[in-house]
Amino acid sequence: MTRLIFPLLLGIIGIAVLLGLGIWQVQQLNRKEATLAAISDRIADAPVGLPAQPDPQADRYLPVTATGALTGQSLFILTSRDGGPGYRVIAAFETAGRRAMADLGFVGLDGRETPIAIPAVTLRGHLQWPDEADGWTPAPEADLWFARDVPAMAAALGTEPVLIIVAEMSPPVAGLTLLPIETSDIPNDHLGYAVTWFSLAIVWAIMSGFFIFRMGRRPAKD
Repeated sequence: MTRLIFPLLLGIIGIAVLLGLGIWQVQQLNRKEATLAAISDRIADAPVGLPAQPDPQADRYLPVTATGALTGQSLFILTSRDGGPGYRVIAAFETAGRRAMADLGFVGLDGRETPIAIPAVTLRGHLQWPDEADGWTPAPEADLWFARDVPAMAAALGTEPVLIIVAEMSPPVAGLTLLPIETSDIPNDHLGYAVTWFSLAIVWAIMSGFFIFRMGRRPAKD
């Protein structure tokens, strides 16, 4: 009987750890769903003017509207969509004596050749501070970039570190596909992770039970 203690403890500890990880993922799922619900509510609010000093935390996803000019200065973030490769366009936007940035969405590979300069344009969208760059992101090559990094893009364009993800613009620009913020674009994989951990706990329990059963039937050595 003594020889069964170790595999029994190993089975119990393994099951407890896997169940704990599954429960933690369920808790994370509940938090993420609450966060997504709050984001969805905020996105649907009526737009306001661009704040004087936008805060990256307090003003994240804030709906805003502004009228000004697209200067023709742009950065192009290499990306792809269902139709193939292209660029996400980050443009300098002058409004009320200020310079901010506007994320104008997706354009095909040939769109990099035509500057987007509009002297009078109205934008409606949401403030966001995406930071997609990491240690593996290649360095920018002139106006060709490989990830959105608000402070770095602002320094390159000479603007405030403020980015409007445009949902509507008037007048529209042919060839541009706007990419407004939607909660469906925010990943939420916690349910899948929870199912995985709980499934592994079941498998661990079955394997542990089978191993202990086999050991119990094996004659003890003198």
